[in-house]
Amino acid sequence: MNPVNDISMAGLRANLDAVRGRIADACGRAGRDPASVSLVGVTKYVSPDWAARLLAAGCTDLAESRPQALWAKASALEGLDPPPRWHLVGHLQRNKVRRTVGLVSLIHSLDSLRLAEAIEEEASLLGRPCDVLVEVNLAGDPGRTGVAETEAEPLLAALAGLAHVRVRGLMGMASVPDETVDSARRQFSRLRMLRDRMRERLGDAAELVELSMGMSDDFEAAILEGATLVRVGSALWEGVVAG
Repeated sequence: MNPVNDISMAGLRANLDAVRGRIADACGRAGRDPASVSLVGVTKYVSPDWAARLLAAGCTDLAESRPQALWAKASALEGLDPPPRWHLVGHLQRNKVRRTVGLVSLIHSLDSLRLAEAIEEEASLLGRPCDVLVEVNLAGDPGRTGVAETEAEPLLAALAGLAHVRVRGLMGMASVPDETVDSARRQFSRLRMLRDRMRERLGDAAELVELSMGMSDDFEAAILEGATLVRVGSALWEGVVAG
């Protein structure tokens, strides 16, 4: 690694430490163990080389928004030790399920029974379960992906009949990235309460332990409302990667 890259790697490590510090501080405010929150490093704006550096810095959960980008980076990072755990945090079309299911640790964006059935078929062929989160459209915006809050329970009930799709919880985003922290926190609170209601109503039919919510600008608010997975991109790459 040349001196410029040494400096950039030091900056990446400093950013990663700062994000982890923010997670620990938020957990302290919430009376939670920092180990109860997993950092998912979003690599959508960086090259495979930089994704590998984030992995080397100690962030083993990596995420992409587009399946094609996930395929490319998973191939580029294949064989590294430790291996990354890949997350898909963006929309997944049914025609991209086959190449995706075998690569991911967790799909955050399940939003229909038809998609779940496609995942079920592929996971069955692979002979192993596929962990997913149901994405909830907290904004109520028809232009956004995710199911409406009122549709979450029927979908979760239907998913209970699938043998290879394992629903681990819910995912959601605050409706506007530059909203006030209080507004974002209210939306995260709604998602947590929805998850808790579904656990009570569905009982053993759903193992809803995960809440994926919060990004670089609002993950502390999400942690205060129970996030177990925070999806952080720009806070990791700021000042390190240009463009």
